[in-house]
Amino acid sequence: MKSLVVYDSKFGNTQKIAQKIADVLARSGSAYAIHVDEVQAGDLRGINLLVVGTPTQQFSATAPVKRWLRILPADNLTGVRAAAFDTRFTPEKISENKVLSFFVRMFGYGAETINNRLVKKGAKVITKPEGFFVADIEGPLLADELARAADWASELGAR
Repeated sequence: MKSLVVYDSKFGNTQKIAQKIADVLARSGSAYAIHVDEVQAGDLRGINLLVVGTPTQQFSATAPVKRWLRILPADNLTGVRAAAFDTRFTPEKISENKVLSFFVRMFGYGAETINNRLVKKGAKVITKPEGFFVADIEGPLLADELARAADWASELGAR
């Protein structure tokens, strides 16, 4: 199986999750993580699984991830299995701020944006979007999040 993990990361947290996912997927074929700004058209050739991740910013995916997904040709991902993830605050941290809680309910998270765009490009989404938790805007990742990312990647590889 050939897998590609495309990510954006501002403080390194999403990059750590992306690399952990790629490391686990590499156990059953070729897999690598690449920053969204470095993806070349040929990187998508022959992939079986595409995983895309972003930090949640302004209740959505980052601008570079949205731009990359927008410029992909229509149906470019037809037949490709796909999944989306993001890094975000815990539900408990969000509930501490009523305004933040309201906007999250209204607009959601970055992984949901990615998921919807993957479907529009013809990908076969194989699981619901996943969120991995950070302690604050700059992180760090919470203690068990890399282990959770490894478990999630194992599930992706088995689907």
